[in-house]
Amino acid sequence: MQSTDIGNPDYFHKVVDCQWACPAHTQVPEYIRLIAARRYADAYMVNWKSNVFPGILGRTCDRPCEPACRRGRVEADPVAICRLKRVAADYKGDITARMPQPPATRTGKRIACVGAGPASLTVARDLAAAGHDVTIFDGEAKAGGFIRFQIPRFRLPETVIDEEVGYVLDLGVRARLGERVNSLKSLLGEGYDAIFVGCGAPRGRDLDVPGRAEAAANIHIGIDWLASVSFGHVKAIGKRVIVLGGGNTAMDCCRSARRLGGEQVRVIVRSGFEEMKASPWEKEDAMREDIPILNYLAPKTVVHEQGRLTGMTFTPVRAEYDANGRRHLVATGEPDAFVPADDVLVAIGQENAFPWIERDAGIAFERNGLPVLDPVTLQSTLPHVFFGGDAAFGPKNIIWAVAHGHQAALSIDLMLRGQDPHDRPPPHVALVSQKMGIHEWSYDNAVSIDLRYKVPHIEKGQALRDITAEVELGFDAELAFKEAQRCLNCDVQTVFSAKLCIECDACVDICPVDCITFTADGTEAELRTRLNAPAHNLEQALYVAHGLKTGRIMAKDEDVCLHCGLCAERCPTGAWDMQRFLLDLAQVGAPQPAPAL
Repeated sequence: MQSTDIGNPDYFHKVVDCQWACPAHTQVPEYIRLIAARRYADAYMVNWKSNVFPGILGRTCDRPCEPACRRGRVEADPVAICRLKRVAADYKGDITARMPQPPATRTGKRIACVGAGPASLTVARDLAAAGHDVTIFDGEAKAGGFIRFQIPRFRLPETVIDEEVGYVLDLGVRARLGERVNSLKSLLGEGYDAIFVGCGAPRGRDLDVPGRAEAAANIHIGIDWLASVSFGHVKAIGKRVIVLGGGNTAMDCCRSARRLGGEQVRVIVRSGFEEMKASPWEKEDAMREDIPILNYLAPKTVVHEQGRLTGMTFTPVRAEYDANGRRHLVATGEPDAFVPADDVLVAIGQENAFPWIERDAGIAFERNGLPVLDPVTLQSTLPHVFFGGDAAFGPKNIIWAVAHGHQAALSIDLMLRGQDPHDRPPPHVALVSQKMGIHEWSYDNAVSIDLRYKVPHIEKGQALRDITAEVELGFDAELAFKEAQRCLNCDVQTVFSAKLCIECDACVDICPVDCITFTADGTEAELRTRLNAPAHNLEQALYVAHGLKTGRIMAKDEDVCLHCGLCAERCPTGAWDMQRFLLDLAQVGAPQPAPAL
């Protein structure tokens, strides 16, 4: 095998599994160390640079980082990365002075953002900080988009939204709220140098079964109903409620229904429980509030009496898989099930709607209704029109919208400066030794079995009485410290120098997971089978070093390494060193955070 090129930014980036899995590539171990040091404002700024909405995402993120967490190599539950992000937001204090001010020098370039959701707000923050003039259009009276109007207040208080949206608008962004864009051609006629479309996926899919039209008065599209609840237009619901759908919107609907008078609220899905798109913790929260989830039931008819909804019938189904692994739901032959209901909430998915984009405006669309985009630059077929968030790729989570916003902002900035948007700046990478003495490191590297700490909740009765009462209380400072200590600091890398190694095998003897092997060279497939512990995860590269005096190689399985540093402590020659890896991706306009160590 070839020696590993640790100078490639992606190599150690991929070893920091949580940061690699995060769409915005937030420096997760960095901000967790800052929380452990009770430097909450610093931790917030590390987050703010990459994910823009730490307080919002600390409550609502879909947490792609957590399944990737290296703590899962030790025990079942990952570090509570998302809820620690909230800790940084809750305890940061006044950080107004640390926020960038509108630049005194302006570029004179004008950008319009359609929609005031997380993607557009990210674009606006990055470009405004770079001196461009940004205008956000939205039909609602307040900015925030889906964050503000579809996420219930018991999950996300409006004060948090106001604060973090305010940090963006305070950069000099012009918000033309209450102005819905009804024509792309008209917007193009206003002479903007670039347009970003971040209007989300605003249309909920409807139910198409017999009886739907006749009982329409008591059948509601989930995302529209949640918005009506948020606006205060809806303040009550029937006692018996069916929620159709297995995603996070369905969980928000059923929990909101419980708070608005629903006594028998049921979630009914066509799939199995494990196949539901809702996050596991969202399902747990619903069931904690006495909401049953009924699986493998396909809607058949809406039952009504003279236009008054009385319930629905469902066909029991089971999953079968064809030779290609595709799932098909087939009837089991059991009798249909009748579920009584006074109201039905339909949360079976969302889709894009662009009625305001004229089809002769120059924007090409795929057959599924999504725009044709350059996957790198997010440019449409009209070069100065860009898309991001749900408007670009269909419904995803807020963190994906933020990631798209950063990429689109970078593309727009490059284009406005007369450069090719494909020529993106490389990331900034630093590797710094953490050695303070022969056996002392500048970070806490003890590895122990530490079970995940549970986030406290308010009492269930109180939660169900008040739809605005936030259910999760968040970690206090003491619990936050304990949870932060579970982080294995996987951004502090084990760096090997073959020329210093005397091949004493001390590192091999002390490694708790047998991830280091000194052996003869070979092909990767063959080498993986004869390491001290076979390396089965092909997605994670091996760390290979040549140059040993015996002609052997050092091969280390990065997948199972716990970054405990015992190899570096035991090594008599310093051939192993623990080096903190920092990676900052290219971004427009955001300040560099202060270092943690």
